[in-house]
Amino acid sequence: MTDSITRSALAALLLAMPAVASSGIKVHTFGDSTMAPYDEGATVTRGWGMYLGNFLSGDVTSANYARGGRDARGGYEELWTNAKSQVKAGDYVIIQFGHNDEKNGGMDGYELKAYYESTNDATALASLDLRGTVPSTTYKEYLGKIVDEAKALGATPIIASPVCRNGRHDLGGSFSELTESGPKTGLSVAESDHKMDYPYHAKQLAEEKGVAFIDMTTATKDLYESYGASKCEAELFDGNGSTHFNTTGAVLVARLCAQLLLEQGILSDYISLPTDLSVAPDMADMGKGYVGQTLVKELTINGFGLTPSSGTVAVSATEGLLLSTDKTNWQPSLSVDYSGATLVSNIYAQTTLSSEGAFAGQVTLTCGDQTVNVPVSAEAIVLKGGADVTAYWRLENDDTYELTGPANVEGEKMVGMYVQRYANPNAKTVWPEETGYDATRKMQRTLIEGDTWPDGEIDDNPDRYIEFAIKPNVGMTLSIDKLSLFLCGAGGNGMCAHVYFSTDGWLTRTTIFEGKKMVANNPQLIEATPVVELGEDQTLSLRIYPWYNGSANGKTLCISDITIQGMASTAEQADALVAPSAEEKQPAYYRLNGIRSGRPARGLNVKTYFGSDGKHKASLVRIR
Repeated sequence: MTDSITRSALAALLLAMPAVASSGIKVHTFGDSTMAPYDEGATVTRGWGMYLGNFLSGDVTSANYARGGRDARGGYEELWTNAKSQVKAGDYVIIQFGHNDEKNGGMDGYELKAYYESTNDATALASLDLRGTVPSTTYKEYLGKIVDEAKALGATPIIASPVCRNGRHDLGGSFSELTESGPKTGLSVAESDHKMDYPYHAKQLAEEKGVAFIDMTTATKDLYESYGASKCEAELFDGNGSTHFNTTGAVLVARLCAQLLLEQGILSDYISLPTDLSVAPDMADMGKGYVGQTLVKELTINGFGLTPSSGTVAVSATEGLLLSTDKTNWQPSLSVDYSGATLVSNIYAQTTLSSEGAFAGQVTLTCGDQTVNVPVSAEAIVLKGGADVTAYWRLENDDTYELTGPANVEGEKMVGMYVQRYANPNAKTVWPEETGYDATRKMQRTLIEGDTWPDGEIDDNPDRYIEFAIKPNVGMTLSIDKLSLFLCGAGGNGMCAHVYFSTDGWLTRTTIFEGKKMVANNPQLIEATPVVELGEDQTLSLRIYPWYNGSANGKTLCISDITIQGMASTAEQADALVAPSAEEKQPAYYRLNGIRSGRPARGLNVKTYFGSDGKHKASLVRIR
């Protein structure tokens, strides 16, 4: 009954809303980790899709749906399927996959799964990575699905070949093939044979579908070679090999994409390739924070064709703001040197919110006779007027949780992982001193299904994660202001992980931690202070995505003390609750699990009633 009331109330609300005309063109990007968005506070890694908007002008914006670890199939079945409702007629869709399609040596992961199931090979199934597509078949098939559906929406699809990485994504020198008798490995074809060449087949598909193709593989190869091998890795990448970019690399690759689009006459009226000093974003909104919280905003300085060819950019900030280039040393002014007429660099602005309300400041950059002013804004808030909520998973002996306050919690969920044990027979765990824990304090030790971590992983596997979730009770909102946990590996120092949260079903996500080669048996405290308000139909999900640095057996990911904290309060209008009829004139009561009761129960209740103004209202009632 409540569900039907919720839907009808929502429908009525939508019908009552005035229609809003869509304005402007949006460029949607779908790809893997080389394109994906990253949180500036959690990692130095950047995806080039984060900066494409720097080179778009007018009423054109960009939206980046790329995710680490996705191949073309995951790009279609997960990313595109979740986000295509955001694509409107007149928009553009850039599609770039290839890195993770090379898993399994160029074989299709799902075809391998079907083969191992037919032969009852449980060992192979347990360690199988489902990612991977065949360049000439399933790779083209899933790219083509996105192209076709984008066209059907009235959008313009563009196929981009993957950025260069230790080669040009042609596995012809050494690949695998699934035959009737099983996988054959170590195969090769002549260099002129494009059978296993992903960029080649991306271009072929573009020609078959009659859509634009931009050769990012060749463009980035030329960029890297212009730097030279050692300088390229040091200046363009994030310090973990030559796959993922730092800010400089991501900005330069985004600029290459814009340049290739311009050369083909695509969005030519809206592409801007500035040759002077600019800053992105040009208006720095730090968002909301709690009174007493320190907020940091990353600003990217871009300069191409600067005059003089070598010099210094002076940066200053107004009162209440401090500046840094390393997020460690903060000062009211600083300088950034450049050479070669080119500057791509990050600076950071910081403010501590001292009182409730709006904050406004400005960062000013000067280079020669050029001056760029960047307004900086933030809003300080205080949570008040509700009931405290804490969900806590200790994870020392089992996966049970404690919930304090009105909310709904979903139990721990594992995909591609299982609990190996909680015991700590060797008592080697070294806890941070401030916890007061000793080595006998246990953690939940989780292991990949099949027990063997695969070789060659450098990012998330979308089919392997651990999740915790919370949502408000009916008729209430839940403001989340703290997420925390302890995390480490055991058995070796190669455990890696990303920790994210999402409030929209993983259409978008926020990174709160990136751990590479974590020290074994040394739990790290991970904390985040988000400003998140959940409506009654929203869920906050916290996910941990682990991988290991190289092939390994039995290495475990250790987790404990998951905490999600906030404050619950009633919504201003409880549209999802059954209102008492005008004839009844009596209030209706709901328990916090959403069940209607004839009278208020002991504890917290949601009371709905008609106010003197005739409007349906809700309030929180405590019966002792």
